[in-house]
Amino acid sequence: MKEVKSHDLFDFMLQISQEMSLEYERIQKRATEDPGTAGDQGEENWAELLRDWLPPTYQVVTKGRIISQDGKTSPQIDVIVLKSSYPKKLLNKKLYLAAGVAAAFECKVTLKAAHITEALETCIAIKSLFTPRKGSPFKDLNTPIIYGLLAHSHFWKADGSTPVENITKRLIEEDRRLVDHPREMIDLLCVADLGSWASSQHTFFLKKCLNPDLALKKSGGLLAATTAYIGHTNNFENQVAHFKPVSALIFYLFEKLAWENEEYRSLADYYEMTNLSGAGSGRIREWHSNIFSDETKEKLDRNIMGLETSIPSNCEPWSEWSMQILP
Repeated sequence: MKEVKSHDLFDFMLQISQEMSLEYERIQKRATEDPGTAGDQGEENWAELLRDWLPPTYQVVTKGRIISQDGKTSPQIDVIVLKSSYPKKLLNKKLYLAAGVAAAFECKVTLKAAHITEALETCIAIKSLFTPRKGSPFKDLNTPIIYGLLAHSHFWKADGSTPVENITKRLIEEDRRLVDHPREMIDLLCVADLGSWASSQHTFFLKKCLNPDLALKKSGGLLAATTAYIGHTNNFENQVAHFKPVSALIFYLFEKLAWENEEYRSLADYYEMTNLSGAGSGRIREWHSNIFSDETKEKLDRNIMGLETSIPSNCEPWSEWSMQILP
């Protein structure tokens, strides 16, 4: 991708970053006196950022729980993003209907390693409130809710500390320990003065599979997947000059929302063309084919055998069947 050298968007991202830094300094002055108020102020900072940068059709609220269709409830969530369809009468009830929630965030003023573990545990609990979707690789690997962890700054400030490595290591280790399916992954992690991490899933179809226990029914091929947390950080090699962690957060949040709402895809594409997220990378985790539903495998088999024509081209943008075909 050709780097955009100058854009007003980059100036806006710089302003956001500066505002978050000033708020962190202000909050920290009295954090030891009243940690609860400090946390509330930090949550409101992030809620205000989301109100400013998400489409106005979303409602952003603070402090609430999510309730599933069968009455199960989540732990308390700091910031919740509600869909445009959410009933006005229920906006301030602090118990939010799962089907009307687009995203949920845990907020910390100063991130510590334990917060990452806690966030993954909460993420899994929240995503378990949603019935798993089936019928395409995208549906199989994703839930309709986005969950993330947001922080103004981090704990690792001493000389010689390695905050990026510490966060990345903790995220990867706890993902492998706690996450049993890609749809349980934490979607976003942002530390405003350090970097942003975003979940990523890729689907592959191997045309030849020697193991009959793994192969699809008729084609003999294998549907497989990899996941990663893509880290975009200030110290990343060859990072673009305009990079700010909040810009990567906004890019990935908008992209993930656009997968669920086609109306936002043109702007998500625009953000991608400006390279708003900057450069990043992540360590791959491989998954067994059993993470895919029988419905998805059957539909792919029928397509390969010429019996199914509803699956779009592999190259079609925003395709739920986007995958890499391997020999």
